[in-house]
Formats: sequence, structure tokens, C-alpha cells
Amino acid sequence: MANGMGSLYIGASGLQNSQNALNTTANNLANVETKGYVRQQVLFADRDYVTFDRKASISNQQAGLGLQIADVVHTRNYFLDQYYRTENGRQGFYEASSEAALEVQNMFQELEGEQFQEVLEEFWVSFEELAKRPDEEVAQNLVVQKATLFLERSQSIYDNLKSYQQKLNLKINETIDRINELGHTIQDLNQQILKIESGGVETAMTLRDERDNALDELSSLAKVEFKEGIDGTVRVKLENVEFIDEVHVFEVMGITDPVTGFVNPIWPQLSDLGREQYTEMFDFSEDISTLLDTDIGQLKGWILARGDKVANYRDITGLTKEQYEDGIGMTVVMNAEAELDQMVHELVTAINDILSPTKTVSFRGADGTVYNNVKVWDEENGAIGKDGQKPGRELFVRNGCDRYTEVLADDGVTKYYVYNEEDRVDTSKMYTLKSLEINQDLLHEESGLPHLMKNGEPAEKMAKALVDVWNQKKQTINPSNTDLCTFKEYYRRMVEDVAVTGSVYEGMAESLSSEVASIDNNRQQVFGVSADEELQNMIKYQNAYNAASRFINVISEMLEHLVTRL
Repeated sequence: MANGMGSLYIGASGLQNSQNALNTTANNLANVETKGYVRQQVLFADRDYVTFDRKASISNQQAGLGLQIADVVHTRNYFLDQYYRTENGRQGFYEASSEAALEVQNMFQELEGEQFQEVLEEFWVSFEELAKRPDEEVAQNLVVQKATLFLERSQSIYDNLKSYQQKLNLKINETIDRINELGHTIQDLNQQILKIESGGVETAMTLRDERDNALDELSSLAKVEFKEGIDGTVRVKLENVEFIDEVHVFEVMGITDPVTGFVNPIWPQLSDLGREQYTEMFDFSEDISTLLDTDIGQLKGWILARGDKVANYRDITGLTKEQYEDGIGMTVVMNAEAELDQMVHELVTAINDILSPTKTVSFRGADGTVYNNVKVWDEENGAIGKDGQKPGRELFVRNGCDRYTEVLADDGVTKYYVYNEEDRVDTSKMYTLKSLEINQDLLHEESGLPHLMKNGEPAEKMAKALVDVWNQKKQTINPSNTDLCTFKEYYRRMVEDVAVTGSVYEGMAESLSSEVASIDNNRQQVFGVSADEELQNMIKYQNAYNAASRFINVISEMLEHLVTRL
């Protein structure tokens, strides 16, 4: 009788544990498509044994009490997680860089349905027409018309690049907010997991899945290092700086530059905010390299693509190859702005210098000011318009100053038209896309474009020089590409440069995307749910449940027989 009653407990344990295993399997099947869900695996173990005799010569005489669920295993592979999150961040960096390069390339190749290259060609053709008949008003008007179109298209591309910088700036600001949001999410989950698991009985499986999902997303935005403590909480470093500890989240702060309006991430806990001495989140003095793990995170990719300001030709002029490659050459949008502005600056100044040439002189002004080696309008070699106005008008003007300042010499008779040099700081006094305009006099004055020499003859030599300037190989697009080219070749090389850069970034992004998918597949083999495998387990546990049920029926019938017959 005693053995029979004890056997009922064995059968009952079989029913109970098979039912619990079926519930776990059903939960796995219900979450087959749930992102980040970790498979729960049932681990069975023997219950305690009842010992009848310890004096037996071979082994103790014992009777088992059935089985129990020792644990529901929630398994992840730390090394695969670490590998996945590193490569996920790297893929995010190159994807952001590729997206920026593609956007810039599209701006260069197409604008409102008309390729910029065509506008450049039409501008050149207008000078060829002028060279055929420089004194004809139709040819002069064509030059002004095509110059207007060229400048409008150039400024439109430049404005689009600036607008894209603002879009990137908005993305950067949103990403900083998302990083902080994920940080607080992870910290809240840390505290909940700590409360549940501190008793050493339960495992907060669902909460751990949510935390791992948050870490996966965070890893795509910035470089992440993580370590789980013995209490179940996770400490996180972001870009080698403590981001989450046991009780705190050290938020990333976005500081807005008062001049550019660009947002840059800093670590407020490491900065002196009162003195405006900031510790920036990223150190761009380091080389961008996979070996150094400095090419990780979408946020870094977007900041690098955007740059730190709106660039012009001065940001690329006079740099060494090393200075260029370690500076503006790293940022896709700023580099495009600088190269475009440099092309326009060189073309505009070359045309203006032919239309309104200068020479170098020294003289004393009527007010006693000494002018040494200054540029003045070259009246002997310069041309004027039909109205005879001196000096000859330039085609492109700066909105901050005139081309010349009239100065009376100390003899009281001679007039010099002193050239106003470009200001190195004030962009309104530079021949840059920010401040360039078409000379309004040429739009309103009939035949105002310089085309007549001092003797009244058509300025054929000047007109020919305006054509020749397009074919002279004097231009370089940047300090890394010093092959000389013409203005027509310049734009093509600039677009090709962006295309090559974008192709490299795109290739890296696609390669890393495949690698990240492969790593994630390996992770899924560890913790992912296989519907076929879970169905097999369900059949196994169902059969175990049925077997335990039949076992109990047999024991029950045996006990009934013993009770009723004896």
C-alpha cells in the first residue's frame, strides 16, 4: 500500500511537469516572430529520494519521488552578442556615410530635371558666340542670360547642400535624444530585473529580452561596450565613456553652435559648462579605421558627413594633402560645398579679370595715403560698354562691396580705380556663392558688357580670351587630386569623386549588412525559436503527459483492487 501511494506522487509529478513544459513550449511557439525573443528551454531534474536502508552492500535502498523542473533556461551567447553589436554599429556608420554621399551625388547630377553639366556647357557656348561678334547686343545678352542661369543653378545646388546639412543636423539631434531614451530604458529594465532576480528564484526573461533589444538598437547608433554584473544589471560604455552604471544614466548633451546652428554631442559630466569647455563625444583627430574601431555608429557617420559648418572655397585653398584628408576631406557635404564654391570662384574671377583687367601700380593719394603695389583697373588693356562708363563692368559682383574704389592721385588730376581685394573673413566681400550676384547694370543697361576697346574697336582679343579660359588646364579640385584640369573637366571630376566615395561606402555597408545578418543567424541558432523543433517538443511533452496519466490510472486500479479484494 505504501509503495502504491508513493507511486501516485511519481505520476502526479509527471503530469505537473509535462503540463508546465507544454506551457513553456506554447509560449515559444507564440513568439516565433517576436523580435529579440529568446527561446525558453525546460531542464528536468530528479526530486529527492527516500532512503530505506544505508547498510546494503552494493548501494543504498532508495525510492524516487518523481521529477521536477530544475530550471527554465534563458541562454544567450555573450561573444556573439558583442560581435553582432560591434559590426551592427560599423554597418550603421557606413550606411549613414553612403546615404549622404548618394544624396550629394544626386544633387550634382540632377537639379529640377536639368543636369548642371548642361548649364555649364551652355555658359561656355555663349562665350563662343560672343567671340564671333563681340559688338552685337544679342551675343552680349546671351552671355548675361547664361551667366544668370549658371549662377542660379550653382547657388541652388549650394543651397540644397546647406539644406541637407540641416536635415542631417535634425537627424543628429533626434539620434542624441534616442540614445538618451534607450539609456533610461536600459536603466529602468536593470532595476526591474534586479528586483525580480535578487531572490535567486526567478529569471526575468521578458525584461532581459527587452533590454537586449534596446542594447542592439543602441549599438547601431554609437560604439557600445557592455558587461553584466552578478546581480543581473548591465553596465554600458558609449564611445569609451561610462554611460550606464548601477544607478545612473550619464546622458549625452547636444550643444548648439551659436554661429552655424549645428548640434554637437558632448559629455556634460566631463565638461565645464560654465566656462564652455566641452568634452566632445567623438574625437575626430583619430583616423577613421576598422582596426581602431573608430568607424562605428550612425551618429558618428552623420556628424562626419555634415561637418561643422557651411564650407566655401577658402576651406580647401592652401591646404596640404595631409591637412585636407584629416580635415574637410573626411566630410562629404562640406567637401562638396567647398569644391563647388572653388570651381565657381575660380571661373567667376577668371571671367571678371578678363572683362575688367587690373595692373599693379604704386602712387600717393590726394589725402596723402600711400598705395604700394596695389591692383588698379588697366585702362589701356581694358574694355568698356556702349555707354563708355569707366571702369569696365565685371559680370559677377559681390554683395558686400564694389569691384573698385575711385582714388584721386596727389597730382589732383589722375584717377585710379583701386581693386577691392577679397576679405579673408567677411564672406560678403568674397567671390563666393553666398555673396555672388549678376551685375545689375548689365541687366538694365543696353550693351553694358565691356566689348569696346579704348580706340572704339570691338574687343576681339578679350572675347577670345573669354573662350580660351575654359580650355586652360589650371584647376585642381582638391589637394588630394592635383591633376590639372579645365573648368569643364573640373565638374565631371568632382562628381566622379563623390561617386567613388559613395561607391566605397555603399560597398562597405552592403558587405557589413551581409556579415551582420550572418552573425544574427548564428545568434538565432543559440536563442532563436524553431517552430519545427518546438512542435517536436510539444509532441514529446504531450506523450509524456499521457504516459503519466496512464501510469496514475494503473496505480489507481491496483490500489482499488487491493482495497476491495483484501
